[in-house]
Amino acid sequence: MYSQTIKSGEKLVFAGSYNMSGLMTQLAQVTMSTENVTTAKNTYLHLSCELSTYSKWDSFFKIRDLYETYVNPATLKPSLYKRNIDEGGWTKKEKYVFKGNTVNSTSKKRNRPETQKTFTIGASTQDVISLLYKVRTMDLNKFKVGQTQALMIVFDEKQIPVTLKYMGKETINAGNLGSKECYKLSIGAKTDALKGKDKNLIWLTADSKKVPALLKFSIPVGTGQLTLTSASGI
Repeated sequence: MYSQTIKSGEKLVFAGSYNMSGLMTQLAQVTMSTENVTTAKNTYLHLSCELSTYSKWDSFFKIRDLYETYVNPATLKPSLYKRNIDEGGWTKKEKYVFKGNTVNSTSKKRNRPETQKTFTIGASTQDVISLLYKVRTMDLNKFKVGQTQALMIVFDEKQIPVTLKYMGKETINAGNLGSKECYKLSIGAKTDALKGKDKNLIWLTADSKKVPALLKFSIPVGTGQLTLTSASGI
Protein backbone atom coordinates (compact mmCIF):
# COMPACT_ATOMS: atom_id res chain seq x y z
CA MET A 1 0.00 0.00 0.00
CA TYR A 2 2.87 2.39 0.73
CA SER A 3 5.24 2.90 -2.16
CA GLN A 4 7.98 5.36 -1.28
CA THR A 5 9.46 7.53 1.43
CA ILE A 6 9.50 11.29 1.90
CA LYS A 7 12.88 12.94 1.38
CA SER A 8 14.65 15.42 3.63
CA GLY A 9 15.33 18.87 2.15
CA GLU A 10 11.98 19.31 0.44
CA LYS A 11 10.32 22.74 0.46
CA LEU A 12 6.82 23.44 -0.82
CA VAL A 13 5.42 26.98 -0.87
CA PHE A 14 1.70 27.65 -1.32
CA ALA A 15 -0.40 30.77 -1.75
CA GLY A 16 -3.31 30.62 0.67
CA SER A 17 -6.59 32.14 -0.54
CA TYR A 18 -9.84 32.68 1.29
CA ASN A 19 -13.30 33.40 -0.10
CA MET A 20 -14.11 36.96 0.96
CA SER A 21 -17.51 38.22 -0.19
CA GLY A 22 -17.50 35.79 -3.13
CA LEU A 23 -13.93 36.54 -4.27
CA MET A 24 -10.96 34.22 -3.72
CA THR A 25 -8.41 36.56 -2.15
CA GLN A 26 -4.75 35.65 -1.55
CA LEU A 27 -4.08 36.30 2.13
CA ALA A 28 -1.25 34.07 3.29
CA GLN A 29 1.78 31.98 2.49
CA VAL A 30 2.03 28.38 3.64
CA THR A 31 5.45 26.70 3.65
CA MET A 32 5.89 22.96 4.16
CA SER A 33 9.42 21.65 4.65
CA THR A 34 11.27 18.49 5.63
CA GLU A 35 14.67 18.00 7.27
CA ASN A 36 16.56 15.23 9.06
CA VAL A 37 17.20 15.82 12.76
CA THR A 38 19.59 13.56 14.65
CA THR A 39 19.58 13.14 18.43
CA ALA A 40 21.90 11.01 20.55
CA LYS A 41 19.59 8.02 20.05
CA ASN A 42 17.63 8.50 16.84
CA THR A 43 17.29 10.22 13.49
CA TYR A 44 13.94 11.83 12.85
CA LEU A 45 12.36 13.47 9.85
CA HIS A 46 11.16 16.90 10.96
CA LEU A 47 8.02 17.95 9.07
CA SER A 48 6.96 21.55 9.45
CA CYS A 49 4.04 23.57 8.15
CA GLU A 50 4.12 27.32 8.65
CA LEU A 51 1.29 29.68 7.83
CA SER A 52 1.61 33.46 7.90
CA THR A 53 -0.61 36.19 6.49
CA TYR A 54 1.00 38.59 4.02
CA SER A 55 2.05 41.81 5.79
CA LYS A 56 -0.66 43.89 4.12
CA TRP A 57 -3.30 41.71 5.80
CA ASP A 58 -1.66 41.65 9.25
CA SER A 59 -3.52 44.73 10.49
CA PHE A 60 -6.79 43.13 9.38
CA PHE A 61 -6.22 39.64 10.80
CA LYS A 62 -2.70 38.53 11.61
CA ILE A 63 -2.01 34.78 11.54
CA ARG A 64 1.24 33.07 12.52
CA ASP A 65 0.70 29.32 12.81
CA LEU A 66 3.38 26.65 13.08
CA TYR A 67 2.68 22.92 13.01
CA GLU A 68 5.65 20.58 13.49
CA THR A 69 6.07 16.87 13.84
CA TYR A 70 9.09 14.60 14.30
CA VAL A 71 8.56 11.21 12.67
CA ASN A 72 10.35 7.96 11.91
CA PRO A 73 11.86 8.59 8.42
CA ALA A 74 10.82 5.14 7.15
CA THR A 75 7.30 4.76 8.61
CA LEU A 76 6.37 8.43 9.26
CA LYS A 77 5.12 7.36 12.68
CA PRO A 78 5.16 10.46 14.94
CA SER A 79 7.22 10.80 18.13
CA LEU A 80 6.60 14.47 18.88
CA TYR A 81 4.00 16.89 17.54
CA LYS A 82 3.83 20.62 18.26
CA ARG A 83 1.22 23.18 17.32
CA ASN A 84 1.76 26.86 18.01
CA ILE A 85 -0.98 29.12 16.71
CA ASP A 86 -1.54 32.86 16.90
CA GLU A 87 -4.66 33.96 15.04
CA GLY A 88 -5.68 37.57 15.53
CA GLY A 89 -4.10 37.54 18.99
CA TRP A 90 -5.79 34.27 20.04
CA THR A 91 -2.98 31.88 20.94
CA LYS A 92 -2.75 28.18 21.61
CA LYS A 93 0.25 25.93 22.13
CA GLU A 94 0.05 22.16 22.08
CA LYS A 95 2.63 19.44 22.43
CA TYR A 96 2.03 15.69 22.02
CA VAL A 97 4.63 13.14 23.03
CA PHE A 98 3.94 9.73 21.46
CA LYS A 99 5.04 6.60 23.32
CA GLY A 100 3.70 3.43 21.75
CA ASN A 101 -0.09 3.74 21.89
CA THR A 102 -0.02 6.49 24.52
CA VAL A 103 0.05 10.24 23.99
CA ASN A 104 1.07 12.68 26.72
CA SER A 105 -0.21 16.11 25.78
CA THR A 106 0.20 19.61 27.14
CA SER A 107 -2.00 22.44 25.99
CA LYS A 108 -1.98 26.16 26.75
CA LYS A 109 -4.60 28.61 25.52
CA ARG A 110 -4.01 32.36 25.70
CA ASN A 111 -4.44 33.41 29.40
CA ARG A 112 -5.52 30.06 30.75
CA PRO A 113 -3.35 27.69 32.79
CA GLU A 114 -1.54 24.87 31.00
CA THR A 115 -3.41 21.56 30.99
CA GLN A 116 -1.99 18.06 30.73
CA LYS A 117 -3.64 14.92 29.49
CA THR A 118 -2.75 11.30 28.72
CA PHE A 119 -4.78 9.31 26.23
CA THR A 120 -4.57 6.16 24.13
CA ILE A 121 -4.44 5.98 20.33
CA GLY A 122 -4.39 3.21 17.75
CA ALA A 123 -1.17 1.83 16.30
CA SER A 124 -1.62 3.61 12.96
CA THR A 125 -2.90 6.98 14.22
CA GLN A 126 -1.07 10.01 12.79
CA ASP A 127 -1.03 13.68 13.67
CA VAL A 128 -2.57 16.00 11.09
CA ILE A 129 0.76 16.98 9.44
CA SER A 130 2.33 13.52 9.24
CA LEU A 131 -0.97 12.22 7.80
CA LEU A 132 -0.62 14.55 4.81
CA TYR A 133 2.85 13.15 4.11
CA LYS A 134 1.66 9.58 4.76
CA VAL A 135 -0.98 9.94 2.06
CA ARG A 136 1.81 10.87 -0.36
CA THR A 137 3.47 7.49 0.24
CA MET A 138 0.36 5.51 -0.74
CA ASP A 139 0.28 3.60 -4.01
CA LEU A 140 -2.64 5.55 -5.49
CA ASN A 141 -2.21 3.88 -8.89
CA LYS A 142 -3.95 0.84 -7.45
CA PHE A 143 -7.00 2.83 -6.31
CA LYS A 144 -10.24 2.71 -8.32
CA VAL A 145 -12.48 5.77 -8.64
CA GLY A 146 -14.73 5.92 -5.59
CA GLN A 147 -12.48 3.65 -3.51
CA THR A 148 -12.04 4.79 0.08
CA GLN A 149 -9.35 4.33 2.70
CA ALA A 150 -10.01 4.72 6.43
CA LEU A 151 -7.36 6.60 8.42
CA MET A 152 -7.09 8.02 11.93
CA ILE A 153 -5.69 11.30 13.21
CA VAL A 154 -5.21 12.80 16.63
CA PHE A 155 -6.30 16.45 16.85
CA ASP A 156 -7.41 18.64 19.76
CA GLU A 157 -6.44 15.79 22.12
CA LYS A 158 -8.76 13.21 20.62
CA GLN A 159 -8.79 10.61 17.86
CA ILE A 160 -10.77 11.49 14.76
CA PRO A 161 -11.56 9.00 11.96
CA VAL A 162 -10.66 10.27 8.49
CA THR A 163 -11.90 8.89 5.19
CA LEU A 164 -9.86 9.33 2.05
CA LYS A 165 -11.74 8.88 -1.24
CA TYR A 166 -10.07 8.55 -4.63
CA MET A 167 -11.89 10.64 -7.24
CA GLY A 168 -9.81 10.01 -10.36
CA LYS A 169 -7.27 12.17 -12.20
CA GLU A 170 -7.31 15.82 -13.26
CA THR A 171 -4.70 18.10 -14.80
CA ILE A 172 -3.77 20.97 -12.47
CA ASN A 173 -1.30 23.86 -12.63
CA ALA A 174 1.44 22.94 -10.11
CA GLY A 175 3.39 26.21 -9.78
CA ASN A 176 7.00 25.97 -10.98
CA LEU A 177 6.42 22.28 -11.88
CA GLY A 178 4.07 23.36 -14.68
CA SER A 179 0.85 21.64 -15.68
CA LYS A 180 0.62 18.20 -14.07
CA GLU A 181 -1.73 15.25 -14.14
CA CYS A 182 -2.84 14.78 -10.53
CA TYR A 183 -4.62 12.28 -8.32
CA LYS A 184 -7.75 13.92 -6.89
CA LEU A 185 -8.67 12.90 -3.35
CA SER A 186 -11.53 13.87 -1.08
CA ILE A 187 -10.83 14.01 2.66
CA GLY A 188 -13.71 13.55 5.07
CA ALA A 189 -13.47 13.64 8.87
CA LYS A 190 -15.94 13.32 11.73
CA THR A 191 -15.17 16.81 13.04
CA ASP A 192 -16.82 20.22 13.12
CA ALA A 193 -13.61 21.67 11.64
CA LEU A 194 -14.51 20.48 8.11
CA LYS A 195 -17.80 21.05 6.31
CA GLY A 196 -19.60 19.55 3.31
CA LYS A 197 -19.39 16.32 1.32
CA ASP A 198 -16.42 16.19 -1.07
CA LYS A 199 -15.68 19.86 -0.30
CA ASN A 200 -12.23 19.18 1.20
CA LEU A 201 -10.01 18.09 -1.67
CA ILE A 202 -6.36 17.56 -2.41
CA TRP A 203 -4.63 17.09 -5.75
CA LEU A 204 -1.30 15.19 -5.72
CA THR A 205 0.93 14.98 -8.78
CA ALA A 206 0.39 11.58 -10.43
CA ASP A 207 4.06 10.60 -10.24
CA SER A 208 6.37 9.07 -7.64
CA LYS A 209 6.71 12.39 -5.75
CA LYS A 210 2.95 12.97 -5.25
CA VAL A 211 3.51 16.67 -4.58
CA PRO A 212 0.39 18.50 -3.34
CA ALA A 213 -0.50 20.90 -6.18
CA LEU A 214 -3.81 22.19 -4.83
CA LEU A 215 -5.83 21.86 -1.63
CA LYS A 216 -9.40 23.11 -1.26
CA PHE A 217 -11.07 23.31 2.11
CA SER A 218 -14.46 24.13 3.53
CA ILE A 219 -14.55 25.16 7.20
CA PRO A 220 -17.30 26.66 9.40
CA VAL A 221 -16.23 30.23 8.59
CA GLY A 222 -15.93 29.80 4.82
CA THR A 223 -13.97 28.21 1.99
CA GLY A 224 -10.42 28.58 0.82
CA GLN A 225 -7.57 26.94 -1.05
CA LEU A 226 -3.83 26.46 -1.08
CA THR A 227 -2.19 26.67 -4.50
CA LEU A 228 1.36 25.42 -5.01
CA THR A 229 3.66 28.22 -6.19
CA SER A 230 7.07 26.54 -5.86
CA ALA A 231 8.48 23.11 -5.07
CA SER A 232 12.19 22.49 -4.45
CA GLY A 233 14.28 19.61 -3.13
CA ILE A 234 11.85 17.05 -4.39
